Amino acid sequence: MLKFLKGVVGGSGAGLKDLPYNIGDPYPSAWGSWSHFRGTSKDDGSPVSIFSLSGSNPQDGHLAAGRNGVKRLRTVRHPNILSFLHSTEVESFDGSSSKVTIYIVTEPVMPLSEKIKELGLEGRQRDEYYAWGLHQIAKAVSFLNNDCKLVHGNVCLSSVVVTQTLDWKLYAFDVLSEYDGANATATGPMLQYEWLVGSQYKPTELAKCDWATIRKSPPWAIDSWGLGCLIYEIFSGMKLGKTEELRNTASIPKSLLPDYQRLLSSMPSRRLNTSKLIENSEYFQNKLVDTIHFMEILSLKDSVEKDTFFRKLPNLAEQLPRPIVLKKLLPLLASALEFGSAAAPALTALLKMGSWLSAEEFSLKVLPTIVKLFASNDRAVRVALLQHIDQFGESLSAQVVDEQVYPHVATGFADTSAFLRELTLKSMLILAPKLSQRTLSGSLLKYLSKLQVDEEPAIRTNTTILLGNIASYLNEGTRKRVLINAFTVRALRDTFSPARGAGVMALCATSSYYDMTEIATRILPNIVVLIIDPDSDVRSKAFQAVYQFLQIVKQYNEKGNAEDTSGAGSLGISSMPGNASLLGWAMSSLTLKGKASDQAPVATANSVTPATTTASTASSGLIETPSTAPVHRVSSSTDFADQLMPPSPTSTDGWGEIENGIHEEHDSDKDGWDDIEPLDEPKPSPALANIQAAQKRPVSQPVSQPKPQASTSLRPKSTVKAAKDEDDDLWGSIAAPPPKSASRPLNVKTAGAVDDDDPWAAIAAPPPTTKAKPLSAGRGRGNRAAAPKLGAQRINRTSSTGM
Repeated sequence: MLKFLKGVVGGSGAGLKDLPYNIGDPYPSAWGSWSHFRGTSKDDGSPVSIFSLSGSNPQDGHLAAGRNGVKRLRTVRHPNILSFLHSTEVESFDGSSSKVTIYIVTEPVMPLSEKIKELGLEGRQRDEYYAWGLHQIAKAVSFLNNDCKLVHGNVCLSSVVVTQTLDWKLYAFDVLSEYDGANATATGPMLQYEWLVGSQYKPTELAKCDWATIRKSPPWAIDSWGLGCLIYEIFSGMKLGKTEELRNTASIPKSLLPDYQRLLSSMPSRRLNTSKLIENSEYFQNKLVDTIHFMEILSLKDSVEKDTFFRKLPNLAEQLPRPIVLKKLLPLLASALEFGSAAAPALTALLKMGSWLSAEEFSLKVLPTIVKLFASNDRAVRVALLQHIDQFGESLSAQVVDEQVYPHVATGFADTSAFLRELTLKSMLILAPKLSQRTLSGSLLKYLSKLQVDEEPAIRTNTTILLGNIASYLNEGTRKRVLINAFTVRALRDTFSPARGAGVMALCATSSYYDMTEIATRILPNIVVLIIDPDSDVRSKAFQAVYQFLQIVKQYNEKGNAEDTSGAGSLGISSMPGNASLLGWAMSSLTLKGKASDQAPVATANSVTPATTTASTASSGLIETPSTAPVHRVSSSTDFADQLMPPSPTSTDGWGEIENGIHEEHDSDKDGWDDIEPLDEPKPSPALANIQAAQKRPVSQPVSQPKPQASTSLRPKSTVKAAKDEDDDLWGSIAAPPPKSASRPLNVKTAGAVDDDDPWAAIAAPPPTTKAKPLSAGRGRGNRAAAPKLGAQRINRTSSTGM
C-alpha cells in the first residue's frame, strides 16, 4: 500500500510497463545525474523526451531532489520553461537489491550543447541566434525570480534544452526552492539541495553557505550569477571548469560585455536583475529578436503595422539564420495566416520560406495552411493565392484540388472584378490537369464558355489559350464537341485581333485531335479567310495555320489509306513555328482598357467599304474584322469587303442566336458547354436581324445558283439518325459550314444521299462524334453531281433585299 501511495504522489503512473511512451536512444549529456532519452508516444507515435533518474536506495538524496524537480516542473508553467507531459516512479528488484527509477516525459527537446554543434552557426547569424536564446532564458529566470519568488539555483548550459522550433527552455528544477528573504529569523539553508550544484557555478555567498547574506540579497542574485555562467559557456564553446574562468571576456560580444559584468558582480545586491537585462540590453536589439517578437504579439498590431512588416519579411528572411526561419518563423507565419491574424502579403513570405524546404517538408508544413486559405472570404488573400499558384500548385494532390481547392477557386469565374476573373482563369492551367473528368466537363467548361463572351477582350483571348492548353486533359467526346466550335465560332469571329490570333494558334496546337473531314470542311474554310485579316499578326498566323493543315491533308493523301481517316490524328503537327506563344497568356485586361485600336468595331450593312479602304483604316482603329467571314457563304466573285461582319462575342452572334431561341435543343442538360445559361444580349444590328429573319423563313426547292449573302447559321440536321444525343449538343448546333464557292464542296454528298426534308444536310459538316468517310470515297472525286443543292439556293431572295 505504501508503495502504491508513493507512486501516486511521486508521479502519474504505476510502472514502466504502464508508461504510454516508448523509450528510444539516449542523448550524450543531461543535467546532473539525469539521463535524457528520445521517445515516442504509443498512441500516435509523436516524439517526446524522456528523462530518467535512478537510485539504489529509496532514501537517496538524488531521488529526493528528483522528486522535487518533478513536482516543480509539473506545477510551474511558462512558454520558456520545459513543458511537462507525464511522470512515473518505478521500483525494480535484482536479487536482494532494489532499484528506484523516476521517469519524466516532456515535449521533444535536445540538449543545448548538442543543438549548437548541429546548427554550426557562425558570425552574425550565430550572435543573433544566441541573443534570441538568451532572451528566452532571461525571461524564464525573470518569471521565476520576480513573479514566482522562486530561485532556480543552477542556471547553466546543462540546464537549458532546445525544442524542435529552436526555442531555448529552462529545466532541471531539482534545486528549485522558494525565496524566503522575508524570514529574518530563519537560519537553515534556503536551498535544500544546493549540494547538487557544481562549485564552479556557485557565487561566493552560496559557496560559503552564507544564508544570512543570501536572504538579504534580492531574489535574482543567485540566478543572475548563473545566467552569467551560461553566457560564458555558450560564447566560449566549453563548459565552465572553475569560477576564475569567468574573468576571461575575450569571447563575450562587446555589446553584451557591460551586462555580463553586472550579472557577475561580487556584491549580490548589485547584480543585474534579469528583467532589466531584457529591457535595456543593446545586445538583444537585432533583426531576429525583433522579427520573432513581432510575430509572437501579432494579434496586438494594427493593420498598417502588419502590412508594412509582411511586405519587408521576404527580404528580411534571407538575412536571418536559415534554420531559425524554417523551424521557428515558418510555423509562426503559417499559424498566423491560418487563424486570420496575418495579412495577405504574408503569403508571399510563407511561400518564399517554403521554397527552402524539401518537397516532403513543404507538403507537411505549408500545403495544409494554403489549402485552408482557399476557403477564405478575404479577396486579397484569394488574389494572393492565385498570383502565386505556380509556386505550390504542382505539390497539390489531385484529390485535394478536385475536392477542396477547385470549389473555392471556381467562385472567381463569376466575380465582379475582371482582375480576379483573369487570375482565376490563368490558375486553371495549373489546376486543370488535376481535375476529374466530371469536374472538367460538368463545371469548368461551363465557366469557360461564359468567359469566351466576357466583356474584357483579354479574358476572351486567354480563355481560348487555356482551352488549347487543357485540350489534352479532356476526353475524346468532349474535345469533339467543344474545340472546333470554341475556336472557330467564337475565337475566329472575335472583334479583338489577339483573340482571333489565339483561335488560330489553338487550332494548330490541337491539330492532332481533328480528322480529315473536320480539317477540310470546318477548320480550313474558317482559317483561310483570315489571310486577309486587317491585323498583320493574325494574317501571319493564318498563313502558317493554312500551311500546317494543308500539310496534314497532303500527308494523308500521300499515305493513300482511304479506309483509315483516323490516321490523320497521328499525322497532325502538334506545333508550328511561333506556336510557343500559345502556352503564354495574352496581355492583362488591365492593360487593354482604353485602346480603341485593339478592338475593332463590328461592321454593319451600312458600313461596307472596299478592301483597299480596309487597309487604310486599320491604323485609325476602325478595323473591319474579316475573321468572321466563314459564317457567310460568299461567291468567288464577291469582294471580301462586301461581306457583312457578324457582331462581337459579347453581342448576339453565333452563341446568342442559339441561346435566344433558334436552336430548339438549347435546354439540353448535358455537361460542359451545353448548360450555358442564356446571356442578356443587346438587340442585333439591322444586318444581323435580316440574317436571322432569313434563317427562320421556310425554304423552297433550289432552282438556280445560290446568292452570296445567305446566312448559314442554321443548324443542319444530323445526317445520322442514331446520333440523337448529338442533336442536343449546343456546340454541334453552331458548326460553321464551308465557304460557298462556284466549285463543288468536298463534303457534298451524292443526290441519293441528300435528305429531302433537310437540304442543308448536303453541305453540313458532320456532327463532331460521327465517324467521317474517307475523302476519296464518294466525296467529289469522279462522282460529280449536277448543280449541287446548296442551302443558299432555297432562300427567297425577294424577302431579304435588306441584305
